Amino acid sequence: MSAATTRSRTPRTPRTPRTPDRLCAEAVGLARAAAEETAAPGVVGEHVEVLVEGDRVVTHLFECKDFGYRGWRWAVTVARASRAKVVTLDETVLLPGPDALLAPEWVPWNERLRPGDMGPGDLLPTDAEDLRLEPGYSGEEEPPPNSVVSQEMAELVEAEDAEVTAASPAELPVQPARGSIAAVADELGMRRARVLSRYGLHVAADRWDEAHGAKTAMAQAAPAACVSCGFLVRIGGSLGQAFGICANEFGPADGQVVSLSYGCGGHSEAAVMPKPPRPAPPVLDETRVDVLPLRPAADSGSVSVEGPSEDLGHS
Repeated sequence: MSAATTRSRTPRTPRTPRTPDRLCAEAVGLARAAAEETAAPGVVGEHVEVLVEGDRVVTHLFECKDFGYRGWRWAVTVARASRAKVVTLDETVLLPGPDALLAPEWVPWNERLRPGDMGPGDLLPTDAEDLRLEPGYSGEEEPPPNSVVSQEMAELVEAEDAEVTAASPAELPVQPARGSIAAVADELGMRRARVLSRYGLHVAADRWDEAHGAKTAMAQAAPAACVSCGFLVRIGGSLGQAFGICANEFGPADGQVVSLSYGCGGHSEAAVMPKPPRPAPPVLDETRVDVLPLRPAADSGSVSVEGPSEDLGHS
């Protein structure tokens, strides 16, 4: 045997993951050139640090001098193959630093939407599984037995030779003929594919009560509640037991849904305008004209007049 085959090889000390590869860590010039090729001239700043990504893989960080990316850093990752002495480029990206200015966290559009955001021409799609809505009567399904448009009513309509529409009311080209099931459902307000669910009613009631309810500052300072106001317009349905519409053009909630416990200073009976006072008749009537004669009357008895009288006056 030769000495080369019998000589034992000295074991190499394993490198910890936190220790960067020497050749990759020294490739600062290669990393800077790659960053300057990706960015505009003069945007790449000073070298910040070296991050160990793996075995013979490191990332060089450079400052970003772009005013629009304050606190960001250019990250250039380089790598070296096993037993190779040439460092190659992996990727170049712009990453935020610890004090970088970042955009706020992305929020879906349906969570960003606020009341008043919709404008003319905007469309607001409704989710098919929206909890605020529940299926209504559209004419496609069989009505329940206790419904107004139940099978008993359909038989009654047939007995009276009325027309029964087979298609959905939403698919009808014209208004349903009077006497049809669809026409009856339309008059009763049932010709809708979906209606408000109980959850939708509660959500709307909470929102309206928060805007114009008893806990608002306006209601706390009001002399009386809307339930006794003459400007309150009642609404139907279950919501009418707790809400109405204000019709006072000078009130803060004109044309809006208000709670019956809401109130404002424009209450119809809070301050009734008194009638203007009528003045007392005058003691001396200064509007009359007293007629005074220029000569005494012939029948006055105080002066006897013989012959023609002369005009009184100055000569």
